Amino acid sequence: MEMGLYTFADVSVDKGPGHIGPHQRLRNLVEEIELADQVGLDVFGLGEHHRPDYAASAPAVILAAAAERTSKIKLTSAVTVLSSEDPVRVFQQFATVDLLSGGRAEIMAGRGSFIESFPLFGYDLDDYDELFAEKLDLLLLLRLRQPEPVTWSGRHRAALVDQPVHPRPVQEPIPVWVAVGGNPQSVVRAGALGLPLALAIIGGEPERFAPLAALHRRAAAQYGHGPLAVSINGHGFVADTSQAAADSFFPTYAEVMTQLGRERGWGAMTREQFDALTGLRGALAVGSPEQVAEKILFQHEVFGHQRYLMQSSLGAAPHREVLRSIELLGTEVAPVVRAEVARRTSATA
Repeated sequence: MEMGLYTFADVSVDKGPGHIGPHQRLRNLVEEIELADQVGLDVFGLGEHHRPDYAASAPAVILAAAAERTSKIKLTSAVTVLSSEDPVRVFQQFATVDLLSGGRAEIMAGRGSFIESFPLFGYDLDDYDELFAEKLDLLLLLRLRQPEPVTWSGRHRAALVDQPVHPRPVQEPIPVWVAVGGNPQSVVRAGALGLPLALAIIGGEPERFAPLAALHRRAAAQYGHGPLAVSINGHGFVADTSQAAADSFFPTYAEVMTQLGRERGWGAMTREQFDALTGLRGALAVGSPEQVAEKILFQHEVFGHQRYLMQSSLGAAPHREVLRSIELLGTEVAPVVRAEVARRTSATA
């Protein structure tokens, strides 16, 4: 089981107490990635957003900086909003990160949970799914062509005719995951293309997403692919005690979720709702190292997944407490989870 983290590089929109601006957030972020590497976590993901409350509109740039401060951890987008990106530039950027990191870059491609990038880069939301399918096709072609020139045509980008694309990454091919929030069509597409699946679960009971993981496996088998990895990506926070974890994580988590609720028609996040989500069957992996390990292992019984990524820095989260959460995830949670998953795997082999 691979264990890691992801973030959107949240910043404070209002300049009140605890304000974190883009400059400080990005400096904190590189420190977080460096620590994640030092404590033995496997993956760090960075999401692409084009909003005032997030500082990561160019994840590859930040991951390139992190490549110079780390030695083992995989560096991935989480996600690249491929529908509004140029796949050629995405490939070149992450090939560059791969070269800088000595072969540790990945691309996690998704359609995006926000729509700001579409008008920003001149795309029509009516083409939402078609854009993603076409651009994913080009991205996958680029990563497989090696040094050979690329020939490709589509509706939403200028055609390529015997066009070389450089630089080439260390990894051939560079890993590409498909990230989804619950769309069955995207799940089937990933399985049919032989791509691993990242499943984002940020609310409710994770067990209700189990059919999507099963659908991915069926699609992969139907199209002749071997077993494909699944990642569960969700919100979580680790502290020395369950009370400390909840008290630290709730304020900024509730602020972020309440703001999203205003945009999307949800109600405000209450402490009662939060506490329910931290239960064994809830979506939040918040608590002591023992509790968080128990929850991740419970989800493993449901999904049989190969990777778990935690988003623990939401809003203006206190940097010192986020660092402690990362330390505990790497030194206390991850070893327990890996050992138990290895035991389960050998018992069923």
